Amino acid sequence: MQRAAQRDDRAQQVRRGKRLSRVLVCAAAVPAVLITAACSSDSGDSKSKGGGTQASADNSGTPSSASASPTVQAAAYNKLPDPCGVLSKKTLTDLVPKDTSGKKGSSDETSQRASCSWSSLDNNGVKGSQFRWLNVSLLRFDSDATRGSAEAQAHKYFAQQVKDAEAVGGAKNTKEVPLSGTGSEASAVRYDLQKKEGLFKQQTVVARVENVVVTLDYNGAGLAGDSTPNADDLTQSASKAVKEALTAVSDANGGSSSSGSSSSASPSAPSSKPASNAPSKSPSSGASASKSADKKG
Repeated sequence: MQRAAQRDDRAQQVRRGKRLSRVLVCAAAVPAVLITAACSSDSGDSKSKGGGTQASADNSGTPSSASASPTVQAAAYNKLPDPCGVLSKKTLTDLVPKDTSGKKGSSDETSQRASCSWSSLDNNGVKGSQFRWLNVSLLRFDSDATRGSAEAQAHKYFAQQVKDAEAVGGAKNTKEVPLSGTGSEASAVRYDLQKKEGLFKQQTVVARVENVVVTLDYNGAGLAGDSTPNADDLTQSASKAVKEALTAVSDANGGSSSSGSSSSASPSAPSSKPASNAPSKSPSSGASASKSADKKG
């Protein structure tokens, strides 16, 4: 009897122990649930705050990362004159007396490039002959967002033309003479060139006005025993002629550039001033606009 009562007591203790264990498990689970709920609540608040910050940034008026295309200053001159008409009849008579009409060079873009040449042979029979050859080339540049302003391109081409004239093969006594009061910038390069026909005195005058470069080649020689012309006289005549050509460029565009009076300062870098609508495709700055006199006989 006593043993049966003991068994009942042990059974009741086991049942009480199991109930206590379940209570403890449930009690332990409650804080976990509360912690999970709290974390979820914080996470939601954080996302909400982050979203609000992002929206505020998006609506703050910050400029877009895509910047506008760069612009350059518009070209001053938009066309070229008739190359065979840039020099007066009097000037042509002085420089090339036996050919005042000239021969126009071929060009598929006359608003971009043009040239005219004259060849004069004054044959005095047994007393010899005087030969003169003249070529005027004009090259106009347009502003381009990639290449830069038309004036900067023209300045670069001007400098290259002067260097090319100084580097003619076989030339002797080469001398560069900067010219003042001639367009935006100008230089005369003179040298002697010995050919089978005789000694040629070559003058290459390169001048720029705004976005147009004029290259004037003028050479002379005394053939068949005639005297060699004076280089100073030829340089003076060529320099005077190039001024006429620059005036013709201005007159062809209404007498003045679209940007005002011609600047005497050479641009050192492409301009970043606003431009008008981009004009036609500009010629390459490395393209030569004239034939060198050493190709002429």
